[in-house]
Amino acid sequence: MSRYIVHDFLQVAGGAERLVLDLALAFPDYALVVSRVYPEARLLLPRGGLEVRTLGTASSRVLGRILEAIVRFRRSTDFLADAETVLYSGFYAPFAVANQRHGRRVYYCHAPPRFAYEMRAFYLERMAAPARPLANRFFDYVRTSYEASLRRMDVLVANSRNVQARLRRILGAEATVVHPPIDTRRFRWIEPGDYFVSLARLTEYKRVELIVRAFLRMPDRRLVVASTGPQEGHLRRLAAGAANISFTGLLAEERLSDLVGRSRAAIYVPIDEDFGMSPVEAMAAGKPVIGVAEGGLLETVVEGETGFLVPAPPSVESLAEAVGRLTAERALAMRDACEARARRFSKAIFLERMGAILEGAPEMLYDSARLA
Repeated sequence: MSRYIVHDFLQVAGGAERLVLDLALAFPDYALVVSRVYPEARLLLPRGGLEVRTLGTASSRVLGRILEAIVRFRRSTDFLADAETVLYSGFYAPFAVANQRHGRRVYYCHAPPRFAYEMRAFYLERMAAPARPLANRFFDYVRTSYEASLRRMDVLVANSRNVQARLRRILGAEATVVHPPIDTRRFRWIEPGDYFVSLARLTEYKRVELIVRAFLRMPDRRLVVASTGPQEGHLRRLAAGAANISFTGLLAEERLSDLVGRSRAAIYVPIDEDFGMSPVEAMAAGKPVIGVAEGGLLETVVEGETGFLVPAPPSVESLAEAVGRLTAERALAMRDACEARARRFSKAIFLERMGAILEGAPEMLYDSARLA
């Protein structure tokens, strides 16, 4: 093949993984290349198989997820040299663009590596002091390599206006916005449930702890945390003994869509989310969203129509107040607006736009010389 989709790795059952798999299935003449497929992401692989080329080896596994990706994309992608078109996705896969001598180079930006930019202090503060100098050097390396790689691209695509603005700030570059694909057929309204569902991965910057703490104050309201992540143990201990809070761990696709379809509403309050597919999936099921008024949620949730946006940064009190306002009757009244809103982010629209970009539709392009 002379056309490729090159993505960091299939790590979890997350939005970026879903997006590149949707592209690979929709455009079978593009070979999907990743550094490695991890067990948690195997739930997403379609039955019947999708060929995924992995660059990682048994010996490179010892480098760890990030270093392995960097090394493999730098050193093991000579096959891209004469590619016709390559779509790059992720933080580290774009480093392989240095090995592509010809053809079109397209980058789909889910987000710039925030640890190397505006969230650097957030990550450094959570490290042991002796590790910070080395981490700073690594962050600088990623930032320099990332920007050099993007300057080689012919086309930049951002997953939201929020990410488009970040690329403009850090690179002075303009990107076309193509929102991620939402499988509106998979999520559907089933019944007006009595519980709220949290769908964010359990990492600190997703602020699920705030949600748990809010429900600890509301023993008469139920919360289902339908995800996993490095904070899962901490959050389970925090909620120990709270009969109104439950954790599902990692769920299969069918079980997750059923859980959302039977909920009252979703809650999603990460720090300056890039886009946020989970809130739109909830709306596709006719369920309103309690979100935070920043980042990608400003592009998806319509205040008072498809949910409520609490001021940033959210607090336990503001979340509890929003939960109190979202009665069963109010949630049901928002159903039609939620479903209509979600259709604006459908997979069909995404694939139509990405297909046009990959084929070089002139109206989708911008002058890449602006990156120089």
